[in-house]
Amino acid sequence: MKTEPETFSWQDLLQRPGRRESWEGVRNYQARNFMRDEFAEGHEVFIYHSSTGEPGIVGVARVARAAYPDPTALRPDSPYFDPKSAADGKSRWVMVDVEAVSSFAEPITLKALREHPELQEMALLQRGQRLSIQPVRPQEWKIICKMAKLIPIA
Repeated sequence: MKTEPETFSWQDLLQRPGRRESWEGVRNYQARNFMRDEFAEGHEVFIYHSSTGEPGIVGVARVARAAYPDPTALRPDSPYFDPKSAADGKSRWVMVDVEAVSSFAEPITLKALREHPELQEMALLQRGQRLSIQPVRPQEWKIICKMAKLIPIA
């Protein structure tokens, strides 16, 4: 799950009550479908900081609540307001709740990921890949976890 740290960072998640927060505002159909169809409660995800000097994976979160309608689509005062959803009277967008599980001692940078031969097929590393929600294959997950120095959150 990609986020821009100036909008919502790993540190922001760590400071939320229960280290838990809703992941709202996804407004891309493919990313929405990943959350809706692939994210089950208990599923672990990487949190990736993008649009920063050194983009990289900074931690592991767990889906604490599976996909449910994103109410921000119905609120005209929200930056995520969706006029079509409002006209329909229901949100066509979903969100999930995530909770922090493990921090990385050091971020696994995009550069480090690109240098790892076994990760070359990873969705994140493909040209033009800009989705905020991207799949990670089990073998990629294992490699990245080995690269990281995971710090469990008590």
